[in-house]
Amino acid sequence: MSAAVAEQKRPLARFRGRSYVAFTFTPTVPIVDWIAEIDATMAQSAGFFAGRPVVLDMSVVDLSTSAILHLITTLEERGIRVLGLEGLDADKVGPGLPPLVSGGRNCLIEAQPEPKAVIKPQPKSLLLEQPVRSGQSIVFTEGDVTVVGSISSGAEVVAGGSIHIYGTLRGRAMAGVNGNSSARIYCHKLEAELLAIDGYYKTIEDIDTSLRNRPAQAWLEGEVMKITALN
Repeated sequence: MSAAVAEQKRPLARFRGRSYVAFTFTPTVPIVDWIAEIDATMAQSAGFFAGRPVVLDMSVVDLSTSAILHLITTLEERGIRVLGLEGLDADKVGPGLPPLVSGGRNCLIEAQPEPKAVIKPQPKSLLLEQPVRSGQSIVFTEGDVTVVGSISSGAEVVAGGSIHIYGTLRGRAMAGVNGNSSARIYCHKLEAELLAIDGYYKTIEDIDTSLRNRPAQAWLEGEVMKITALN
């Protein structure tokens, strides 16, 4: 067989796209104070960022390449892995820095551990008729998510709209992830590890003890999350 024929029959490399949900951190100056805020957050919810990809939005600070490298190293020392950078001029992305990323509208439904459930979302809402077990992550950025059962500790539901839980919320519920500040979180029994709406959050330590183990709703008023009992 000639070299030309062999070249023609050589299989093409296959590339597949895959989307992941990443947290976006926006550093502010002074950086020391911003790192202190990160430390305070991790103290309240230990391990929350462990193993999760993070993108640094550098649009509100002006740091040199060496300073960015130092910042990334500081975050990695805290178990925070920086996947990419945005809001940065291309000429500042030197050797050793993560790549520039932009945009990215993620929509991923993934369940772990096995068995994995295949869920077909509706255009504007997602209905989950089974409980969300520990270790599962349900992400639906197109609209509301309704869970007929409970959300176990160590599980999470992420929605572009509101989240409705007809059982007990023990894990994490993050609503309005696409900048929807009017999103709300409703649950039949509140024991949440974390509630978040449009990036503003409260952990179990921040929630009034009188609201725990009761039907409740959460919403935003400006930059403050409000939580009240439901009658």
